[in-house]
Amino acid sequence: MCNNSKMVGERDASDSVFLTLSMEERDFFDEKQEKKLASLNCPHCHQAAEYEVTWVVRTKKRQLAGRADERDRARFAKARSYMLRKDDLMACKNMRCRKRFEISGVQSVVFTE
Repeated sequence: MCNNSKMVGERDASDSVFLTLSMEERDFFDEKQEKKLASLNCPHCHQAAEYEVTWVVRTKKRQLAGRADERDRARFAKARSYMLRKDDLMACKNMRCRKRFEISGVQSVVFTE
């Protein structure tokens, strides 16, 4: 009787594990936060005001790190700088309203190149 079954999580010397470490997206970009003004209308009281919206600005690095393989180089060639909106909710500036509302009129991703 042959018992070749292994329990889950068991490994023996014949198992070979190869890890391919691919670069992550954050390795391609320099990241910083920026605040930009946007004119928004409160949907509750309908008052327009200027709000500071926080954006994460990801700028493509000039060159790729030396540990990149061919697949990472292809991904880096296609990468573009962009801004990602961080704020989803704003509080109305009207003292009588002060309700929170979603920012739906402002794009969530903007390519900068």
